[in-house]
Amino acid sequence: MVKIEKLAEFEKDLKALRKRYSTLDDDIAVVEKVITIRPSATPPFSYDINGLGVETCVIKVRKIASKSFKGRGAMSGFRLIYAYFKQEERIVFMKKLLQIS
Repeated sequence: MVKIEKLAEFEKDLKALRKRYSTLDDDIAVVEKVITIRPSATPPFSYDINGLGVETCVIKVRKIASKSFKGRGAMSGFRLIYAYFKQEERIVFMKKLLQIS
């Protein structure tokens, strides 16, 4: 079973966005379920970020759909960056949760 952790910076941004988007916790729960099943990058939805000088796999999820964005168009959603430590079976949500619209 893959364990999911969240850095303090991520938690801080999540807290700020919760005030604006009431369904955010549900949206993140769906993302966590999907990522625990398929933690590595799956283009065109997520990509490896190369050239960072780290040994682990850092992945950018291109777009996370949100119920809060219903009716705002196909390009609305969130982006997420996480690190996947394959040997430790651990995922760390590490970068800011960014709103795109």
